[in-house]
Amino acid sequence: MLTFFAKYLSVGLINTLIHWVTFFICLRMGLFQSTANLIAFCLAVTFSFFINARWTFKQQATTWRYILYVVFMGAMAFSVGYLADRIGLYPIITLIVSSAISLVCGFLFSRFVIFKGE
Repeated sequence: MLTFFAKYLSVGLINTLIHWVTFFICLRMGLFQSTANLIAFCLAVTFSFFINARWTFKQQATTWRYILYVVFMGAMAFSVGYLADRIGLYPIITLIVSSAISLVCGFLFSRFVIFKGE
């Protein structure tokens, strides 16, 4: 399981860069943190899903797996952004919290639900 996590973490670093850059672009465009976080996460999670399917878990990237993954992870990203909007968190705190939660929950969800094996 450590090998899976190390690969997932490697992909996650690039995924995080995609997420953060997109998030700040969306904020500069005037979007709320909740919406910016959702858009940024959807772009990053799409990259992450396809790379992790092939490289990390060596599984087929099916439409159903993709939809399930994006819905789960998107709901989580939106929830963090929504809470951040409600309590007035600074955007950088929102990103750090969202990234940490996404790393752990995303790995567990991928390993034991999405790519649990045929």
